[in-house]
Amino acid sequence: MRVTVERAALLRSLGHVHRVVERRNTIPILSNVLLRAESGGLQLRATDLDIEVTETVPADVADPGATTVPAHVIYDIVRKLPEGAQVSLETGDAGQMTIRSGRSRFALGALPEGDFPDLAAGELPHTFSIASADLKRLIDKTQFAISTEETRYYLNGIYLHTLETEGALKMRAVATDGHRLARVELDAPEGSAGMPGIIVPRKAVAEIQKLVDDGGESVEIDLSPAKIRLRFAGGVTLISKLIDGTFPDYQRVIPTGNDKRLTVEREAFARAVDRVSTISSERGRAVKLGLGEGRLALSVNNPDSGSATEELDVDYEAAGLDIGFNARYLLDITSQLEGDTALFKLADPGSPTLIQDREGAPALYVLMPMRV
Repeated sequence: MRVTVERAALLRSLGHVHRVVERRNTIPILSNVLLRAESGGLQLRATDLDIEVTETVPADVADPGATTVPAHVIYDIVRKLPEGAQVSLETGDAGQMTIRSGRSRFALGALPEGDFPDLAAGELPHTFSIASADLKRLIDKTQFAISTEETRYYLNGIYLHTLETEGALKMRAVATDGHRLARVELDAPEGSAGMPGIIVPRKAVAEIQKLVDDGGESVEIDLSPAKIRLRFAGGVTLISKLIDGTFPDYQRVIPTGNDKRLTVEREAFARAVDRVSTISSERGRAVKLGLGEGRLALSVNNPDSGSATEELDVDYEAAGLDIGFNARYLLDITSQLEGDTALFKLADPGSPTLIQDREGAPALYVLMPMRV
């Protein structure tokens, strides 16, 4: 193999593919990126056996061929080369690949391409296209609530599905860790009707989030109950296994009878929570909301470091209520809201609270209270 490629194009592509490679691997080939030089350019591929990212960059191919080299090492080498440089990649017979650029020369140990696993997607019967902005919204508004508890593996991702609601077909993304739940919906893309409900794993969600930021107006999606393939503008393809599990019936935990309505200025509320939580213990981070007519008192008591209180003028006309929440969770949710105000629907100190921008907003959040 002998190929020459621009540093900027190679670096951008390595940036996309090397992220899926784990730093520590018991299987040496999984530490490597596959480089395949063909007439169309240089194809790069990396996998951790659950996710595979492939991208092709324009290149001047003198001799076609393929090899695999350590992904993080070649990424760091190319990153440190000067801007505007041309990079030459060449394989010899001694199980090595030589990288040349200007007066720099590197020789990397290579493993044969035949050992590299292929995460072949197989049959993916459901195909549709979704606007990049819509996919980004579905992920951005929910990913913070993905559970990191490995024992409940079916919560370690975003549940994506379509459903008929109020006479229209919607696509919903849902994530929960048992303490909070995030749900956002939008008009279902054409062709998505009848797709199976799927759970996209946390690591794939993080990669999709980065790739969707890198451009393109739409993303082509092919999926089956077991795998999903996303094709981004610019030639990047991501294939991921899906979580093999049943997502719980999240509708049951979304309260419908919460009759106490609190409307508060979103930014003022977030700043006040942030200030009083400075006193809270790192473990508990509980902040108490004391509600009375037209006012909200936020307070934190920490036996080790003291106490803090702050009052806000709010729109609240129901009976008085004291309820506690995790301050970090409150800040996570208020940062996702887009309006100037936040609407809280409350029931009692032991029941889940519903939080939205406004009544009927497409994004909805449920937060379990804490004992304070």
